[in-house]
Amino acid sequence: MEHQLAVTPNTDEAFLREVDEELRRDQLASIWTRYGRWLLAAIVLALAIFGGVLYWRYHQTEVAGEQGEKLQLVYDDLVAQNLTAAKAPLDALAASKIAGYRAMARFTQADLLLQKNDLKGAAAKFSEIAGDASLGQPFRDLALIRQTSAEFDTLKPQVVVDRLRPLAVQGGAWFGSAGELVGAAYLRMNKPDRAAGIFGQMARDETVPESIRQRVVKIAETLGAQAPDHPEEKKAQ
Repeated sequence: MEHQLAVTPNTDEAFLREVDEELRRDQLASIWTRYGRWLLAAIVLALAIFGGVLYWRYHQTEVAGEQGEKLQLVYDDLVAQNLTAAKAPLDALAASKIAGYRAMARFTQADLLLQKNDLKGAAAKFSEIAGDASLGQPFRDLALIRQTSAEFDTLKPQVVVDRLRPLAVQGGAWFGSAGELVGAAYLRMNKPDRAAGIFGQMARDETVPESIRQRVVKIAETLGAQAPDHPEEKKAQ
């Protein structure tokens, strides 16, 4: 009967492994003893910041919802011609920290001044919006156009051109509104060729709002600029 000899384990390798593991445990214990409190503090701070961000977003959503409801109530009061009830909440919304509601409230305030024929007051309100760097550029551009429209009769024509020429660009979002004012300013400057050029571009640009195109098509034809068929004639065909 054959006897199989047992293989003697490598005791040196086992011993070294145990020493290595013990050293690692000692190192971890030393790191935890030295930096454990700071690590815990960092974890707690990170969790606090994360929780604060979540709460802030929730709070902003809640505030936005409340201000949206208030603005709707203001519009309801204005439709009902209840200006007294609308004034206080409208003034509060005009100071809102939420840019969109602040802009909409200030536009509404300016429009109410226009209804009273207070062109100077309305222009000042539009100027506030145009100069508010915290608002999106579309709000500011529209406010500049509305401000210029309110001040048009008191401004030198060149001021109108200098203000709005960057917006009176074919294909731009405000080409119609800004272009119409720039063209009118050119007419006041006795520059019919330039006026005809911009009115002709607007007349041929189908992205310009229909109400503006109907006006400028006739002006362009009067000035001898090339214009398409009248929009209303196109619809009838």
